[in-house]
Amino acid sequence: MRPPVEVSVFLLSLLAPGVLYAMNNIPALQEPLPILGMGLVVLGSVLLLLLLTVRHKVKVDPLFYVFAEFSFTCMVGLTNALEQDGFISGFMGFYLKMGEPHLSSAYAVMMSYWEGVIHFVLFLTVIHRMFKGKSYRSLALLWAGSSIAHQIVLIPGVIIGKYGSNIRPAFWRNTPFFLVPFWAASVLFSRPREMPVITADKIAAEQKKSFVSRPLDLLLSLLLLGAMAFSVFRGFVVMDCPLDVCFTYIYQYEPYLKDPVGFPRVMMLVYLFYALPLLAILIYGLKTPGCSWMLDLTIFFAGAMAQTQWCHIGASLHSRTPFTYRIPADKWRPVIAFNVLLAAAPSLLALRCHTYPAYFMKPVPEGQTINEKKKK
Repeated sequence: MRPPVEVSVFLLSLLAPGVLYAMNNIPALQEPLPILGMGLVVLGSVLLLLLLTVRHKVKVDPLFYVFAEFSFTCMVGLTNALEQDGFISGFMGFYLKMGEPHLSSAYAVMMSYWEGVIHFVLFLTVIHRMFKGKSYRSLALLWAGSSIAHQIVLIPGVIIGKYGSNIRPAFWRNTPFFLVPFWAASVLFSRPREMPVITADKIAAEQKKSFVSRPLDLLLSLLLLGAMAFSVFRGFVVMDCPLDVCFTYIYQYEPYLKDPVGFPRVMMLVYLFYALPLLAILIYGLKTPGCSWMLDLTIFFAGAMAQTQWCHIGASLHSRTPFTYRIPADKWRPVIAFNVLLAAAPSLLALRCHTYPAYFMKPVPEGQTINEKKKK
């Protein structure tokens, strides 16, 4: 009897620390080009084993190979995080020196925890649902948003930050990990949306409500407006705005924004140029009935904001961040509160959309409800 596919993927992923330990103790594999070559060989071998694992299946979703391959790299990330925080040793020394030195930064450590726990659990859950014939589209979109946000901060941050002068060949292994989530997201968005079954009467009743008569939506809109203002403000701060309020904020509240690693600066610019328009679109979707795309976009955006804010908050407090760039003890509460709200607002919106989706269903044509009642 074959074990469930998700169990096979889990066991295969557990080989990652062993591979790292072996490479850390074989000097011939600790040079820049051999590290890149060995990385490609290992990922290729994992893909081959995955093909053998599901060879008896009649039809396999191509996304399975993405989720399963990424599961393996999640264990690499978790191994890195545990070693950088001193829980284990003897696995990542060679790779940090000759592969990707930036993985020792506080931002990368928090990123590795997110990958090794949140992404890994998502992958195993999605794979389980995939082979049980259950819906997994929403969970996969949550991962897609998180992964894309991770990559568009990580890669530019490495290049423009202090690690940009020490880029090794192994860094370019991130290229497929940058491109594949975009492809996966396009595949997921193109698939039919799972729409709940709601009566036409209920849809019509919900969509007739004014914005003021929906206090939850009004509160969420205010939170999103606050997130927009905070994103604009911090975008100006990292662009060296000369206003006194910007100067005070970066030196007395969030000095991590000027950390030379580059990640916080890139993140704030991503918020300014990408998150800001998306927040405006989400507010429009809250005010306009029948925007069914809100059911997908909110969960995608929630994944992105949760990942980036986890890394940002964690790195600004982590011991690997120099003391001068950490949040001052007397400003800890307001700074953390604002950052947590920035992460929570999209998640609360996604929860609202999926718990009470009637307002976002396609508008009911006038008279359809009455006709349906007559037929009954």
